[in-house]
Amino acid sequence: MDEDDAGRIRIGELARRTGVAAPLLRAWERRYGLLRPERTAGGARAYGPDDERRVAEMTRRRAEGMSASLAAAAVLAAEDAVATAGGPAVAGIVSELDAALRGFDEAAAHEALDRLLGGFSLGTALAEGVLPYLSGLGARWEAGEVSIAEEHFATTIVRGRLLALARNWGTGRGPRALLACPPGEMHDLGLVCFGLALRERGWRITMLGPNTPVATVAEAADRLHPTLVVIAAMQDGALHDARAELGALARAHRVGLAGAGAPADLVRAVGAWSLEGDPVRAARWADAAVEAGGPPG
Repeated sequence: MDEDDAGRIRIGELARRTGVAAPLLRAWERRYGLLRPERTAGGARAYGPDDERRVAEMTRRRAEGMSASLAAAAVLAAEDAVATAGGPAVAGIVSELDAALRGFDEAAAHEALDRLLGGFSLGTALAEGVLPYLSGLGARWEAGEVSIAEEHFATTIVRGRLLALARNWGTGRGPRALLACPPGEMHDLGLVCFGLALRERGWRITMLGPNTPVATVAEAADRLHPTLVVIAAMQDGALHDARAELGALARAHRVGLAGAGAPADLVRAVGAWSLEGDPVRAARWADAAVEAGGPPG
């Protein structure tokens, strides 16, 4: 069938409906994030009505003389403007979450998380709610505005809820991602968000978690043969001590390095992919790059 019960179609059918060749559709997806396919139970990429609409709008703007990059930016900006119409609602929930966690009010915190995770798509809840909250929390902690107790309580509550969403995220038939943080790196919430965003795109996730020796990651990769290995570090220097091991891992497997502790020169030196931006965008980029067989140019 060309269309499933959810209205999703394969790229060949999308090309037929829009009049845009499949290779160009794939290029728009890789370079600009214009298309946001999901994966079927069998692991195939499937495109929805929103993808068809974006392609039509992209084609219209190109016909008006816009460059591909500007046209894609305009299409996505218009969509983001609609999506963030609920932004104030998200911001209000995040403010309530922050107040609850500052006051060690677990019940109120879970109520706020219920509304955030239940009232918006997972991508929106993560990108506009959870991740900005965590970033602000970290900044306030570094500035001495949040006590260690407050920071630990907040991250424990949020991490617990995210891991609840991650239950059974290793099942299915899609590509597998193996995720870990290097030795000494204990902050894995961004990596959890990355895994959840990939899972939403049909991936299977195997999470080794914080403080994992690169040799252990390599051992697991040799056993599981993942499509992508991702190692994330927030601390400066966390990856430098494992430079040789990372190089060996990248020669045997496709490796992505993420976080503030993954400088571009190190990423290039070990032959890995650089996963930049917030975890939701990084997951979208990685998914498209894997489909293309290499990182977008």
